[in-house]
Amino acid sequence: MKYQIRRVTVIGAGTMGAAIAAHLANAGVPVTLLDIVPRELTPEEEKKGLTLQDREVRNRIVRQGFERALKSKPAAFFTKDHAALVTLGNLEDDLEEAVKHSDWVIEAVVERLDIKRSLMERIDAIRPEHTIVSTNTSGIPIKDIAEGRSEGFRQHFLGTHFFNPPRYLHLLEIIPGPDTLPEVVEFISAFGETRLGKGIVPCKDTPNFIGNRIAFGSGAFVLDYVLEHGYTVEEVDAITGPLMGRPKTATFRLIDLVGVDVWDHVGRNLREAIPHDAMAQKYLASERVNNLIAELVKRGWLGNKTKQGFYKQVKKDGKKEYWHLNLETLEYEPPSKPRFESVGKVKDIEDLGERLKAWVKETDRAAQLVRAILYQGFAYASSVIPEIADTPKPIDDAMRWGFAHQAGPFEIWDMLGVAETVEAMKAEGFPPAPWVEEMLAAGFSTFYEYADGRKVGVYHPGKKAYEPIKRSPKVLFIKEEKAAGKVIEENMGASIVDLGDGVIAVEFHTKMNALDDDIFAMLNRALDLVDEGRYEGIVIGGAGLSGVEIAAEMAYTLRRYKKVLGTHTRDIRITLIDAAETIMPGADPYLIEHTHHRLEELGVEIKLSSFIDRVEEREIYFRDDASLAYDFMIFTGGIKVVGLPESIDAEKNEIGQLIPDNTLRLPGRENVYAIGDCIELHDKKGKLLPPTAQMAEKSAEYVAEHIINRMDRSGTAPFHAEMEGLFVALGGKYATGILFERIKVRGYTAYLLKKAITTIYRWGLELKVNAGYRSRGRK
Repeated sequence: MKYQIRRVTVIGAGTMGAAIAAHLANAGVPVTLLDIVPRELTPEEEKKGLTLQDREVRNRIVRQGFERALKSKPAAFFTKDHAALVTLGNLEDDLEEAVKHSDWVIEAVVERLDIKRSLMERIDAIRPEHTIVSTNTSGIPIKDIAEGRSEGFRQHFLGTHFFNPPRYLHLLEIIPGPDTLPEVVEFISAFGETRLGKGIVPCKDTPNFIGNRIAFGSGAFVLDYVLEHGYTVEEVDAITGPLMGRPKTATFRLIDLVGVDVWDHVGRNLREAIPHDAMAQKYLASERVNNLIAELVKRGWLGNKTKQGFYKQVKKDGKKEYWHLNLETLEYEPPSKPRFESVGKVKDIEDLGERLKAWVKETDRAAQLVRAILYQGFAYASSVIPEIADTPKPIDDAMRWGFAHQAGPFEIWDMLGVAETVEAMKAEGFPPAPWVEEMLAAGFSTFYEYADGRKVGVYHPGKKAYEPIKRSPKVLFIKEEKAAGKVIEENMGASIVDLGDGVIAVEFHTKMNALDDDIFAMLNRALDLVDEGRYEGIVIGGAGLSGVEIAAEMAYTLRRYKKVLGTHTRDIRITLIDAAETIMPGADPYLIEHTHHRLEELGVEIKLSSFIDRVEEREIYFRDDASLAYDFMIFTGGIKVVGLPESIDAEKNEIGQLIPDNTLRLPGRENVYAIGDCIELHDKKGKLLPPTAQMAEKSAEYVAEHIINRMDRSGTAPFHAEMEGLFVALGGKYATGILFERIKVRGYTAYLLKKAITTIYRWGLELKVNAGYRSRGRK
């Protein structure tokens, strides 16, 4: 049977279900979101004269879940327009109609086997033959949920465990039942990867599958160890966050994020489900841990959702502070910024493996905790093979993709050196599973087989040999192609790389992909190669904010070539694709209008609100199942904030830019400023401003002034930028631009102004740089 996903029904509008529905809508998939019907009226509904039969009342629970998703932070929906793809309903009035028109039904109701079974019985009675049904359970066995259902249902039933929040966490665990058809598993895995952008980890139907089994098996140990050795909440989170290659949520902030009650529920269920797992049982049954968690649940200190758990937000002198829980007195205490000698020694070591290798050799309390967490984690991960996975790879993938760890346990073990780490583990009371030492004795020194720094194989304890790591044929890495000697030509600004199958890539080297003469030289050379018949397609990657200018310049160049060479030049279609609703969002309407007109005049095809799903050899596919055949394509992208901002736990917009306060500081961080492209900027009227060099300079100048004024104890007005001007080069000696929101020009005049402004701007920068060097020289 050939499967496709045209419509999905998600049952359960709680935190997880509504977020899954949002993620599907983000991918352009129409979704019906259902939940139960209320059993009684609210006081507000009674005042309105409503009854339990009114649609407004019957959809109240699902509507509340949907509205929470609309307001959630980080945002569940890519834009509010995507929310229009979600239709709301309830399980009594709308289940049959929704299921009959769905290709995939996802259950995300409360974690109770009886409720799930009852729901599956109803779905089984109305499910079309082709419809796939899955459960988002985090630990209930798939075979138990499907028990008693028809053969056709069981063949189309599986587990699809998303991690919260689904839009941001990459992991999707796929768990087939004993009767699930292989083609169903293959189809949902492919859809999850290519359409939903997920990292797929195939799982066995074992308790809590892979991610949560490892996280709670090791997490229970950490809590027990911390309480036994008297570490504070602050100390633990300072140690177990980014320095260990883990998110800033570290240990206790993560539990607050998950929910103390959820942590308690999952832990108790797991303890009952794995009586055979002696290593995990020792810590899951820890009396000191369970008493602490039970007391927090009793007090209603459940974490972020109740605004207090292991941390509590406190206002002091008008400022927000996060006080931590004293684990002995259960009183909240102000921040104290714990310091450790070993942290000071290793914090500046950039490479994770080298940093951890140095850290475990230190002797203070921080290093002691790091050793215990790593060594117990290694031992536990090795102990659950082959029960939950046949090789280390699914475990490493699950921890990276589901918990945002920089590397999984076996990857880190390789970094530290497997053999020497085994000896250290045994010395500290954490011996690995026997198969690890058998692997070493057989001459395999690492869990992964490496070639040119890339993992190409993984050790399979059952086969006692490396097993090749399969890579998607759709994935290609420019770095590897260059290393393989496929660079055709290059200069300081760009490289032309042969990607095979008659396709070449032009890779930019300049900072922020800024256009320069070297780039245009490579672009023109690439066109020459195409024109000579040596290559059949061009892909331009990493265009950044310059996408419009690249498209215009290439279109102009092609038109010029055609006039000179006539029929010797083949027609090349240039398509500019953007997920936004307009080109250059944030720019003045005048610029947008004339830029659009110029691109059309040059023959550039413009596709807006288009989300690319995948690119095949001769066709590009969008999220709405539309496709576009091509011979030559220019791909241009927008700004992607990379590096430090991605690791900062602060509010961000849809493209990852930080959202500062009106003094360009991050909310809740008195001394942390953000400037330039990594932040979202607005003018005095609240209008979004494009992240240009001009805005970067203005924000830098403001922050410098603000810091000086703070030191002098004088005030500074809030930051409100004004866009003095913006010019767009549109091929040849043509541009369009606007100055001071009043002077609007286009054509050759705009080209001359752009050239003059660029020259003046460059001179200004040179003067500032030279002044800076002179100033340094006098010190």
